[in-house]
Amino acid sequence: MDYIVFDLEWNQGAAGQEVKEIPFEIIEIGAVKLNEEFHMTGEFSRLVKPQIYHEMNQITGKLVHMTIEELEGEKVFPQVAKDFLEWCGKDYIFCTWGQMDLMELQKNMKYYGMEPLESGPLKYYDVQKLFSIGFEDRKSRRALEYAIDFLRLEKDVPFHRAYSDAYYTAKIMEKLEPSVFDNFSFDVFVPPKTRKDEIKVIFNNYAKYISREFENKAEALEDREVMSVKCYLCGHNIKRKMKWATPNGKHYYCAGYCGVHGYVKVKVRVRKSENDKVYIVKTTKLIGEDELERMKQKRMKPKLL
Repeated sequence: MDYIVFDLEWNQGAAGQEVKEIPFEIIEIGAVKLNEEFHMTGEFSRLVKPQIYHEMNQITGKLVHMTIEELEGEKVFPQVAKDFLEWCGKDYIFCTWGQMDLMELQKNMKYYGMEPLESGPLKYYDVQKLFSIGFEDRKSRRALEYAIDFLRLEKDVPFHRAYSDAYYTAKIMEKLEPSVFDNFSFDVFVPPKTRKDEIKVIFNNYAKYISREFENKAEALEDREVMSVKCYLCGHNIKRKMKWATPNGKHYYCAGYCGVHGYVKVKVRVRKSENDKVYIVKTTKLIGEDELERMKQKRMKPKLL
């Protein structure tokens, strides 16, 4: 299996002129291909002729040092994307710095009527998250250049172009311990279609559940699987120590006690899909009694479910 480490640069319209279906138009795709030993075996670097935004956003232009005129002689997105996916090969997993690139790649593909990358959630590696797990506190999300400085890696190509940022991301991957790669992510541009397709994964210190789509939030929060409170290690229903509560109407929390494994925290996040429906991401993890008390003390509006 190969690792396809890629990065995108995109342009956007002026305020009030964005196209809803594609607020970010991809203007560059850069990638490197790594084998299972993280040795570089290929590279991809292509510019894209814009079809939607014909003026370079001021901030984007300064960041990537590029003008619209430089892009006029390039191929349009569907051609470049097709070439990129063919270059990827058949057996690979995507790797990106952060969560946005896969989502924006698929939004651009959908806009042009291209087939989605997968028929459901797409497994990939968020190297920004892996860096935090491997070297920091698991929660912080650092800029790419910060990570390069932290690891004292040579800065031998400029930042803020698609190929160079993919190149640096690949360099960071080489420094990660193998066990860190147990922490893969899922892009949910295409949610599970049926209950049978729903994602249920147990990681080293928590479990994740990704639901199928629901028509609305109310329907989702009435689903038995979505709102079940179980110990992810033994699968047993647990005694609740805290009722469901929400700080913002999008994230819901509760906690309970498993007689075998201790206190358990459950977090339900309501996410909007591309179809204007909703799906649920639920995480479950073990906590200490001190964290349970902090949860109770937070000023969260109670929500009876």
